[in-house]
Amino acid sequence: MSDKSHDELMSPDGAVTPIDTDYQVGQDNIALKIGPLGLDIHNRVFLVSGGMIALFVLVTLLFRNSVGPLFNEMRNTLTAQMDWFFIGAGNLFVILCLILIFSPLGRVRLGGTEATPDYTYVGWFSMLFAAGMGIGLMFYGVSEPLSHYASSFGGVVEVNGVRTDWAPLGGAVGDMTAAKDLGMAATIYHWGLHPWAIYALLALSLALFSFNKGLPLTIRSVFYPIFGERIWGWPGHIIDITAVVATLFGLATSLGFGASQAAAGLDFLFNIPSGITTQVILIIGITGLALMSVVAGLDSGVKRLSEFNMAMATLLMVFVIVVGPTLSIFTNLGTNMVAYFENLPALSNPFGREDANYSQGWTAFYWAWWMSWSPFVGMFIARVSRGRTVREFIICVLLIPTSVCVLWMTAFGTTAIEQLQDGYRAVVDADLPLQLFNMLDGLPLSSITSLLGIILVVVFFVTSSDSGSLVIDTISAGGKVDAPVPQRIFWCSFVGLVAISLLLGGGLGALQAMVVSTGLPFCIVLLMCAFSLVKGLMSEPRK
Repeated sequence: MSDKSHDELMSPDGAVTPIDTDYQVGQDNIALKIGPLGLDIHNRVFLVSGGMIALFVLVTLLFRNSVGPLFNEMRNTLTAQMDWFFIGAGNLFVILCLILIFSPLGRVRLGGTEATPDYTYVGWFSMLFAAGMGIGLMFYGVSEPLSHYASSFGGVVEVNGVRTDWAPLGGAVGDMTAAKDLGMAATIYHWGLHPWAIYALLALSLALFSFNKGLPLTIRSVFYPIFGERIWGWPGHIIDITAVVATLFGLATSLGFGASQAAAGLDFLFNIPSGITTQVILIIGITGLALMSVVAGLDSGVKRLSEFNMAMATLLMVFVIVVGPTLSIFTNLGTNMVAYFENLPALSNPFGREDANYSQGWTAFYWAWWMSWSPFVGMFIARVSRGRTVREFIICVLLIPTSVCVLWMTAFGTTAIEQLQDGYRAVVDADLPLQLFNMLDGLPLSSITSLLGIILVVVFFVTSSDSGSLVIDTISAGGKVDAPVPQRIFWCSFVGLVAISLLLGGGLGALQAMVVSTGLPFCIVLLMCAFSLVKGLMSEPRK
């Protein structure tokens, strides 16, 4: 699929059950021509969401010395009060995806009974994986397994009857093997079935209602079974506005993490100060690269960058496996999967948790982050998944990336944990953005691999920013997938600006606060989406 027009993108092949509606894509849009520049925007979605985000950036920059504590308090309150809601919703999404794999609904083909895939498996998988997890794996691949191992090994700590430790579940005090197993299970829980089920649910819904039902490729279309023709009015406007705001803050959070890690790497390698100034310069520079990719389009820009990134990430992972504790990595791969499934019921329990720091500070934040990313990743995956069956789609989107995440976390986590057990404390003593580079410093060719790590962070940064901008632009253009390039430039620039304002207004804490606050309303949207998806699939012909 190239950057096709809407009609080309939505045209079905074979039997489908379309929705009969008089709505025409773009009928509520404002088309403007300003000199050589053209705009084609949905009058309410673009103006309201753009205005809200611009106002937020302005207020944050004007009062950046006082908004930091407010952001932190907001994050802590939401994760403490709503952790059960996030965790319970995540469980429902996994269960639904597994049911669809084994049910007759899995035979429904996206785009019609005779549709064929637009991309090979390699190109398809590279794009969905780079968009969905890239920066997060680089940022947390070393730090999270190491953190959960160390806190599990330290065991439960109580002050005045309240747990203050960060150990998952009950920890494994003093037992290295049990602490490693629990730490890796707790890590895989955050990067395995649950986040990819969130992405798969929305991506499948978008693809079904666009390719099979003939509705615009935008979030509101999924809710036709619930709202009917009212989705073209304010109920739909609110859904799309929520999606734009959630996506933008989810992207800004990831870009902020990427900038802090790239800056830490530059400091590590070249002694360039890694403060806010460096991070802001990095965001500006990488946003410029993303703009170039956005202008180039989906096939020329995003697809090629995604495939390059997958190749570089694979190279780095293979290097760590070969020169690191190879035997332990492969042995632990099976052990970690067993530990994951053994601990999954307890880790995913939404009620009566005693490990509040883990379930709220880690899990609730992660689920909110994935949910705020889901409009971006979901729509992006939908755009490149035409021609797949529902069963093939869910197996590939759910199970294959989970397997890769398990391998990645096992390789990097096992290496860091064994370095610590051997007395190398540089990794565990380093700040979080620096831990990857300190782990690589304990291996041969550290200068080369650390430079490769910085390049990977930067290119993951670019692929997230440009593909996210394409998605936000589609939503704010009323579902048009061929909106004018200046709109893509506008949203790509805005993502960088929001990331900068959040870093200046409270650092990573501010980024986390905004992603949780936007993830909460979108969690409600996703729960409604699950109902619409099943209803939509039941009416489709199955070959």
